[in-house]
Amino acid sequence: MGKTRIIELTTEQRLALEQGYRKGKTHAFRTRCHLVLLKSGKRSSSEIATLLGCCEIVINRWLNRYQKEGIKGLETRPGRGRKPKLSTQNPLHLQTVKAEIAKHPQSVKTVVANLEQALDVQMHPDTLKRFLKSLVTASAASARTSSRGSWQRNERPKRSS
Repeated sequence: MGKTRIIELTTEQRLALEQGYRKGKTHAFRTRCHLVLLKSGKRSSSEIATLLGCCEIVINRWLNRYQKEGIKGLETRPGRGRKPKLSTQNPLHLQTVKAEIAKHPQSVKTVVANLEQALDVQMHPDTLKRFLKSLVTASAASARTSSRGSWQRNERPKRSS
């Protein structure tokens, strides 16, 4: 059994970690803050691993990353996970989907089959439905923010003398 590594935290670091543990956006970030706090309490990596349900290697990797990068190092980096087959940011995808839907507005399977050929991507009909839903949600959100407050300017009651 190796020597237990102890992490010394300043009061600022401890406060930041406690706030991250209580109010962090994701469960993973809160768990990582918790493991650093537990480690600063002079617990062994194996103890923390059994408490959090992971292995000692994971604990030590997160501790190393915390010591190198600080609390920002405990956040999940962007670019993780599977990339989307259809992206709202890709103009080719937008054009192709709109064109196919205009040709076949009542047949999801036909649109999916044509998109698979045109974009050289295999997809499920639900993928297309999620893509269309994200398009509608994004356009509705932009429409809401662009007209914010317009009802106040246009519908003021006129005073009668």
